[in-house]
Amino acid sequence: MIRGLYLSACGSLIALIFLCLAWELRLAPVVPGGTWLALKCLPLLAPLFGILNGRRYTYQWASMLILLYVAEGVVRATTERGTGQLLAIVEICLALIFFSACVGYARLTRPATR
Repeated sequence: MIRGLYLSACGSLIALIFLCLAWELRLAPVVPGGTWLALKCLPLLAPLFGILNGRRYTYQWASMLILLYVAEGVVRATTERGTGQLLAIVEICLALIFFSACVGYARLTRPATR
């Protein structure tokens, strides 16, 4: 169970990083040719090594960080059309998978209390 949550968190975070870069540089940039909005993937790099190393504290704070990407996805899914809207829906799905995996992992790895 813990291994599955770990793999879900790692996979969805890495996929979200690549999605953000591809979205803003190639697939559906706000301005043709790419924009500085591609830098939105930088905050996702902060928890990457902690997530890959299975650090519980990183899972806890990254679950709060990812909610910004859920909010961005909801806004862009409701305001954009075509490819941008589809990419926003994918962003929402990946962010929710990451959030669920982080919460589950943090909960299952908490220290035993007596």
